[in-house]
Amino acid sequence: MKTNEELQRDVQNAIKWEPQLHAAEIGVTAKDGIVTLMGTVDAYYKKIEAENATKNVDGVKAVVEEIEIKYSSNQRTDEDIASDALKALTDSWNVPQENIQVKVEKGWVTLEGHVTWNYQKEAAEKSIGHLSGVRGVTNHIKIKAEIQNEIEKHSIKKALSSNWTLHSENILIKVDGTKVTLTGSVSSIYQKDLAEKIVWKTPGIWAVDNQLAVEHKYTPVL
Repeated sequence: MKTNEELQRDVQNAIKWEPQLHAAEIGVTAKDGIVTLMGTVDAYYKKIEAENATKNVDGVKAVVEEIEIKYSSNQRTDEDIASDALKALTDSWNVPQENIQVKVEKGWVTLEGHVTWNYQKEAAEKSIGHLSGVRGVTNHIKIKAEIQNEIEKHSIKKALSSNWTLHSENILIKVDGTKVTLTGSVSSIYQKDLAEKIVWKTPGIWAVDNQLAVEHKYTPVL
């Protein structure tokens, strides 16, 4: 079991070892599994890197994001960002950009449309996150799988159990048409996200409802 101080230290170390981040830019507090990130960075992708590094730490139940983005100079217009976003989607070989629409408002990019696979949805967001001037990304892209085969529950269970980092015996699976619901518990946000990524690889899925609870006990500080 980790104390709040131990969890704080582990998150600080995780951020420290991210090559694109300067640990001094980001402050960390931890209480009962809830980690708050504070500070200022000069790019949106750095904010995401800090969040992902935090999620990978065992024992993190939730992340409160208070990191601000401040670009040093050359403030870019929404038109500039929109143009770069369209080009980034076109240049990404695994993104069907003809099915995706882009909206930019005060540096915040919203993606809409549909793709066949979840990895295409993730790739679209990733291609936008590194663009200069971007302050945030909202991904509303929907999954519309072309494969209409019946989703096999045992195939999903086998895929989850084959990953040694998951305790799949604590994960329950429900299949309703093209939708899969996950319930049960895992020990970190990383495991929760990983379980969902594994499920998304199953052909025919249009939606995943991830209701996995993150459970981890902490040693109280007296």
